[in-house]
Amino acid sequence: MNSAPLRFHLPASPAALLDDARAAIAEGRGLLEQILIAGKPPGATRTSVLFPYHRLLLRTGNAGARAGLLSEVHPDPAIREAAETATQELSAFGTELSLNRPLYDALAALDVRTEDAVTKRWVEHTLRDFRRSGVDQDEPTRVRLKELAQQAVKLGQTFDRNIREDVRSVKLDPKQLAGLPQDFIASHPVDAEGKVTVTTDYPDLLPFRKYAEDSAARKALSFENSNRGYPVNEPVFTALLKVRKEQATTLGFAHWADYASEDKMIKRGENIADFIEKISKLAERRAKKDYATLLERKRQDFPDAKDVEGFEAVYYEEKVMKEALAFDSQVVRPYFEFERVKKGLLDVTGKLFGIQYKRVADGARWHPDVDVYDVYEQGGGTGRLLGRIYLDLHPRADKYKHAAQFPLVSGVRGTQLPEGALICNFSDPKVSSPALLDHGSVVTFFHEFGHLMHHVLGGDVSWVSQSGVATEWDFVEAPSQMLEEWAWDPETLQSFATHVDSGEPIPAGLVERMRAASDFGEGVRVRTQTFYAELSRRYHSEDPETLDLTRELKAVQARYSLYPFAEGTHFYASFGHLNGYSALYYTYLWSLVIAKDLLSVFKEKGLMDLETAGRYRDAVLVPGGTKDAAELVESFLGRPYAFEAFSTWLNDGPQAA
Repeated sequence: MNSAPLRFHLPASPAALLDDARAAIAEGRGLLEQILIAGKPPGATRTSVLFPYHRLLLRTGNAGARAGLLSEVHPDPAIREAAETATQELSAFGTELSLNRPLYDALAALDVRTEDAVTKRWVEHTLRDFRRSGVDQDEPTRVRLKELAQQAVKLGQTFDRNIREDVRSVKLDPKQLAGLPQDFIASHPVDAEGKVTVTTDYPDLLPFRKYAEDSAARKALSFENSNRGYPVNEPVFTALLKVRKEQATTLGFAHWADYASEDKMIKRGENIADFIEKISKLAERRAKKDYATLLERKRQDFPDAKDVEGFEAVYYEEKVMKEALAFDSQVVRPYFEFERVKKGLLDVTGKLFGIQYKRVADGARWHPDVDVYDVYEQGGGTGRLLGRIYLDLHPRADKYKHAAQFPLVSGVRGTQLPEGALICNFSDPKVSSPALLDHGSVVTFFHEFGHLMHHVLGGDVSWVSQSGVATEWDFVEAPSQMLEEWAWDPETLQSFATHVDSGEPIPAGLVERMRAASDFGEGVRVRTQTFYAELSRRYHSEDPETLDLTRELKAVQARYSLYPFAEGTHFYASFGHLNGYSALYYTYLWSLVIAKDLLSVFKEKGLMDLETAGRYRDAVLVPGGTKDAAELVESFLGRPYAFEAFSTWLNDGPQAA
C-alpha cells in the first residue's frame, strides 16, 4: 500500500473554505520568509530553498484546486461565491510569488549540476516561468503586472459564471417533438399551458438538434444556445482581451497569442496561424464534398435552399447516415444505457491500464450524485493505492455545463496521492429511465476519462509542477483523443453495450455501420474546428481597442467554416474556451495529429493488446510532465511524431474518396 495520504476534503461552510485558503496563503508566506533568509548566498541549497518552495506550491495548489472545482459544481451558491473569492486570493498570492525578485534570485542561485535530470528540468522551467511572469522587470512594471493578473482572474471568473448560470429554453407545442426518441418525449411532460419546455442543457440540446423534425423549433433552440452569456459577456470579454494585450506587450510580445504560445510545442502565434491554414487546406476537399451532400439532402425538404445553416448540420448528417449510409443513430441508443456504459468504461480502462476501481461509500461528496472510487494497481484492495476519482456526471442547476476533468490534488511520490474529478452532463437515470446515451456522449465519456487516467497514472512524480497532465498544453488532449477510439471498437463495445430490453450485445455489424457512417461529415467538422481555433487566435492577436467581436466572428467563420453566420447570434459570449484556453484552441487539432499517430501502433497490434497498452502507459502517461511531450511520444513510437496518420484518416477514409 502507498503510504501517501489522500487530501481532498469538503469545507464545512463558506467561512471554512475561505479560512483554509487564507491559512494556505499564511503558510506560504511563512515558507517564503524561510526561503528568502536561507537563499542568500551561499545558502541556497536543495534543503533550504527547493524543498520549502515545493511545500509552498503543494499547500497553495491543493487549496486552489479545491476552490476552482467547488466554484463550478457546488450546489450551494454561498460556497460557490466563497470559492471564487478564495480562487482570487490564491491567484493573487501566486502572482505575487511569480513577481518576487528575491525568491527568483534564491532559486536561480541553486547549484543543480549534481541533481537528476527531472529536478534540473523542473528548476529550469520554474525560472523560465518566473521570467515569463515579469520577475526581471522593474518595480513599477511588476506592480502593474500584478494588477493585470488579478483583473484577468476576476474577469475570467465572471465570463465563466455568466455562461454557467445562463440556461435558456424554448416552449414548444408537443407535436414539435416529432422525430425525437420516445424516452426524450416521456421525460418532457406537457405543462398546464399545453407546452413542452426544452432547455439549452446538453441532455436536451444535443438530441433535439439531431432528431427534431421541426426546423423552426431546432432553429429557435439553437438561437438561444448561441446567445447564452450575451449581452453581459461582451464587455467582460473585451475587458479581458485588453488586460491580456497589456500583459503581453509589457513583457515584450506583440500580442497575447505570441505570449501564450511561447512555452508550448508550437512556440509562436504565427506558427498557430500557419498550422490552422495547413489543416484547413488539408480538409478542404473532404469538407466541400461533405457539405455538398448535406445541401443535396436539405433540398429534398427545401428545394430552393442555397446553403446549410450551422443549426441544421447534425440533423442533416443524421438524415444522410440513415438514408444513404443505412445507419440510424437512434437504433444504437438502447445499447448505451448510462450505468452500463459507466461500468464498461471502468472495466475497459482497468484492463487496459492494469488498474482496478473500488467504490468509496464515505468519500467526500459535494452532491449526492457524485460517485467516488479509489484506484488501485491490479490486485484490488491488496494492490498499491494510486489515487482517487470523483464522477459528477449529470446536469443540475448552476453546475458547469460542459465536460471536463478537474484536478483536485496533484500526486507527489510519498507526499500525496492524485485525486481528480470528472464533470459531465449526461442523461440522468433519476430523470429519464432508462437513461440512454447517444454514441457521441459515449465518445465524450471516454475522452474525458482519458484526462482522468493521465492525472492519476502520471501522479507518482517528485515535483508537483510535473504531476499528471503537466505536459505542454498543446499535447494534453492527445491521450484523451486517442482513448476515444475504444468507444468505436466492436470488441470493446460488445463487452458492455447490451440492449436495454433484450440484454443482447451490440452486433459487430451495427458498430461497423456506425463507424462507417460517422466518417461522413468529418471534413466539415475539422473545418469547423479550424474556425474555432482561428477565432481563438485572432481575438488574441488583434487590437482589442478597435476589435469588433461580431465582425471578426463573421470574417473568420466565412474563411474557415462552411456554414454561414447566423444573424443575431453571439457565439463568442458562450465560448468558454476563450477564457480557459485564450488563444490556444488550436491545441485540439494539434493534439489530434499526435493522437492519430499514437493510435497507429495500437491499430497494428490490436486495441486490447496489453503489452502495447502497458508500454504506452509507462512511456506516455506515467512520466507526467517530467519530459517534453515530443520525447514522450518518440519513446513510444520509436520515432518523432508525424502528420501521415492524420492525413490518412482525414483523406483516405471510407467517405473521403
